[in-house]
Amino acid sequence: MTTRSDNDYCLILAGGKGQRLWPYSRESYPKQFIDFFGTGRTQLQQTYDRMAKLVAPAHIFVSTNIDYVDLVRKQLPEVARDHILAEPVQRNTAPSLAWAAYRIAREDAKANIVTVPSDQAVMDEAAFERNVHDGFAFVSAHEGFLVMGVKPTRPEPGYGYIQLGDPVEEGFYTVKSFTEKPERQFAQVFMDSGEFYWNTGVFFVNVKTAWEELTKQLPVVLRQLDNINFYASPDQEESYMLEHFPSYPNLSIESATLEKAEHVHVMRCSFGWADLGTWHSMYESQQKTGDDNVVVGSDVMIENSRNNIIKLPKDRLGVISGLDGFIVAEKDNVLLICKKEDSSALIRKYVNEVALKKGEKYV
Repeated sequence: MTTRSDNDYCLILAGGKGQRLWPYSRESYPKQFIDFFGTGRTQLQQTYDRMAKLVAPAHIFVSTNIDYVDLVRKQLPEVARDHILAEPVQRNTAPSLAWAAYRIAREDAKANIVTVPSDQAVMDEAAFERNVHDGFAFVSAHEGFLVMGVKPTRPEPGYGYIQLGDPVEEGFYTVKSFTEKPERQFAQVFMDSGEFYWNTGVFFVNVKTAWEELTKQLPVVLRQLDNINFYASPDQEESYMLEHFPSYPNLSIESATLEKAEHVHVMRCSFGWADLGTWHSMYESQQKTGDDNVVVGSDVMIENSRNNIIKLPKDRLGVISGLDGFIVAEKDNVLLICKKEDSSALIRKYVNEVALKKGEKYV
């Protein structure tokens, strides 16, 4: 086991609404708070368990929406309330990191931060542990941001792709280009080239660099707080952010760093990774039956069907015949049946249409 540094911190991003995994993930109870596979731990809890082995538990922060604070506190009672950053509105991940960097800097001006989504699968925990240790060491010695990249295993249009540039040291490269969610044919070209890696959304950065770079891209909300009261308590800070956080633009860390920051690097990783935010990714991450179906905790009879992912309520019997490459998912008052390939954009469209035509109770 690698040793923990006193300067290592972790930010878990847990504020999303999980629309891509609808109808199982709902706005009132999104995917990060769900035990999707029946393991006894939710996605958020599994992420915390993984990171608590690598950084001191007292150095873990969670960014979430204000509506989900009670869920975070119930599922992670180990995390102090002042380590939960409650955002009043969704403004994507760059404002989340900016606020966390501000809060963490007050504890440790030399902190190194790893930012991790709460909805990922890691297949090789030991390899991941080594990569995290190496990532912290890299941003301690180099300016800029570092992102974990993994080699694509399929031409997935739902992921971001990072093109490796010049080598910096063994396993580390500059970022030549970044493409967010390309069309499938371009994803195939990227994969075939060998130059492109999937963006895992796991970022490392020194707190000073995070503050300097993000304040270039974002309004100076937190610097204005310092002008008002440099010694504001976390409660005062949160009250201030309730009013001023909505002034942030809807900007991802990728948009603020991979596309704009001066010093950005990528680390080649091979720990086995999947984004568990989509039905297609859920399918890819799981062991298949003989007919390449994935059945998640469901009672089903299947005939002449292949390449499907199926998740039904415990009290349902599913009889499925003649389906190839479909999602069959039922939760509460919604049954979804749609093609699995490239489903993310379709499901977002369905969620918006259902909310408009049928009401919020269905989303």
